[in-house]
Amino acid sequence: MFLPLYDGVALRFLKRPSVTWALIAANIAVFALTGMGLFGGDEKMDLAFGFIPAVFFDHAALAKGLEIVPSPITLLTGMFLHGSFVHLAGNMLFLWVFGDNVEDAMGSPRFLIFYLAAGIGAALLHGFLNADSEAPLIGASGAIAGVIAAYLLLYPKVKVWGLAFQVIPLFIPALWFLGFWFLFQIYSAFTDHTSEVGFWAHVGGFVIGAALTPLLRRPEVPIFGARTA
Repeated sequence: MFLPLYDGVALRFLKRPSVTWALIAANIAVFALTGMGLFGGDEKMDLAFGFIPAVFFDHAALAKGLEIVPSPITLLTGMFLHGSFVHLAGNMLFLWVFGDNVEDAMGSPRFLIFYLAAGIGAALLHGFLNADSEAPLIGASGAIAGVIAAYLLLYPKVKVWGLAFQVIPLFIPALWFLGFWFLFQIYSAFTDHTSEVGFWAHVGGFVIGAALTPLLRRPEVPIFGARTA
């Protein structure tokens, strides 16, 4: 796989991507608090605040003491939980590289709405396709998939520095990298039935992101923009 490191695209409208930074800080803070044993540790946090399709659709119930928030609220809380440092770091790296320019293209308030909508849409698609699952869906991946879709639509010609297979440095157009990423998610969603990765959530977040980007971008920011750096 390919890890993005830097895209070199300067902000045009914002002095700083405050929502992107705040989302990264919030995810890191929640991970740190979870590691400190908040609410009894990782497993209880995931069950209490992660999105569990079977609970959401009333096919199952949480154990006593875990019903801390109503099930619909877990559509939001679940996207701030991560199962490991690698899980967190990967998601935050994608958000760091791509989120600032998407926020710049939309404006901070609209970007926050966009991010949360993509994450909620991702969880709902995963839930509809796995309605009896009692495994909690956690992580920002669905929302990040929406950010990836937006970046792909807005900056397809930008070249991104990254590492292929976490070792080989590459400098390739976003269209190649992010397009391949999405195709891999679709392929895995249909073929990988044993992984704990929520590939359908990634697909759902991407689709929501692609649908909302033309509606939430600034009028002066074109789809398939000509910027290359």
